[in-house]
Amino acid sequence: MDTPPPLPLRDRLSYSVGHFLNDLCASMWFTYLLVYFHSVLGYSTQHAGVLLLAGQVADGICTPLVGYEADQAGGCGRYGRRKSWHLAGTICVLVSFPFIFSPCIGCVENTPEWAALIYFIPFIIIFQFGWAATQISHLSLIPELVTTDHEKVELTAFRYAFTVMANITVYGVAWFLLHFQIDPTETKKLTQHLGRHDIPVFRNLSLIVIGCGSISSLLFHLGTKENKRTVSRLPDPDEHSPLLPLEQKQSIQPVLLWKHWFLEPAFYQVAMLYMSTRLIVNLSQTYIAMYLTNSLLLPKKYIATIPLVMYLSGFLSSFLMKTVNKWIGRNLTYFLGLLIILAFASWVALAEQLGVEVYGAAVLLGTGSATILVTSLSMTADLIGPHTHSGAFVYGAMSFTDKVANGLSVMIIQDLHPCPTQLCCNGCVTFYHWVMVSVTGGMAIVAALFLASIMIWPISIRFRDVSISGLAGVKPRGHQYLEEGEPVAVVN
Repeated sequence: MDTPPPLPLRDRLSYSVGHFLNDLCASMWFTYLLVYFHSVLGYSTQHAGVLLLAGQVADGICTPLVGYEADQAGGCGRYGRRKSWHLAGTICVLVSFPFIFSPCIGCVENTPEWAALIYFIPFIIIFQFGWAATQISHLSLIPELVTTDHEKVELTAFRYAFTVMANITVYGVAWFLLHFQIDPTETKKLTQHLGRHDIPVFRNLSLIVIGCGSISSLLFHLGTKENKRTVSRLPDPDEHSPLLPLEQKQSIQPVLLWKHWFLEPAFYQVAMLYMSTRLIVNLSQTYIAMYLTNSLLLPKKYIATIPLVMYLSGFLSSFLMKTVNKWIGRNLTYFLGLLIILAFASWVALAEQLGVEVYGAAVLLGTGSATILVTSLSMTADLIGPHTHSGAFVYGAMSFTDKVANGLSVMIIQDLHPCPTQLCCNGCVTFYHWVMVSVTGGMAIVAALFLASIMIWPISIRFRDVSISGLAGVKPRGHQYLEEGEPVAVVN
């Protein structure tokens, strides 16, 4: 089988912007949701945590279901099945997200908080369903567009580069809105801190996010062509390929159904590593604003500038992923990212107060987060390999673990807050300090344990013996095969 030509640069770029809307919204969701509902609207820490938990649980439930359906459905007319789900998800995000970062319509000053929660939760559920549909359909296109390991890493790096650009856009616009905020009714000293006078800032930021994201989604749908034949393709041969004749490898291929993944140990290995990675990235992003304003007592403009430095660092380091992976391999690249995360956690733990040094710490966190996130996504693509027809389910299952774990972790942290009904207290200083240490350093140690299991038992589908017996003319029960000129048939 001839090696497919590399994906053109134009196609790589059009694919990469397909997740830009999701990334813009995710940046606001993780960085500013707790800040907006607790520090701006004045909700209690528990109620703010309930909203984030509701979103994460909804996302966690929707993600595997969407992944399964995206693997089964044939698409809308002649439109590809992945792009059809992407379009549906994009529409849901566009119509729901602005309401999350706008005040409750019809609520007055004495409206109970629980009533406002009922108002926001439906919009959050619609948004999370759309976000999940867009994410899974976009991720599952990677192994269909490219086949070689290095191309997967490169496409994932391109995708993450635009993820970082989305975060840079959000934080850059947030800094502009906060820096040039006009509020003649408040003194300069008061406007250095977050409050209800900042409601227009977050509302306008959400509208700008929707405007930019809709344009990028349009470019994706116009420029990306989904392969019509979405059955499994053989990967390019490398040093790990079995020594079998090429003609035999072309004639028959094992096809994994969604239920077969639950029998694969590597499926659980990658899921746990991906969950740990997302906990580090998402929880540090969620609590960095609280850490800056409550522990370091910095003005509110720093909730834009420090995350901006983080993602600028991640943007630059993402372009090195392909080279670093080629030199030292996936596992050592991920371990290098963990070392950088641990360096950040140690710095925060040992330094009671940070001045300009906080920018150096932000560089470490941004670089380490980019490294482990890109590498973990590449490991997931490695796990899927040629089994692209069930790839959306795999990505959905991975996301399910991280969404539920993120939501529960945030709820636990919010319940441990020393002053849940106040905007801030003396206990906030040390509380958010150790939260940042725990969610980065503590989770990095956990991720290192899962990485060790992968280094001992490398990522691979334990169907090598099934493939050989199938090539010999024996088709074991419970698996599916494609032969030239033969329709797909499932043997249960």
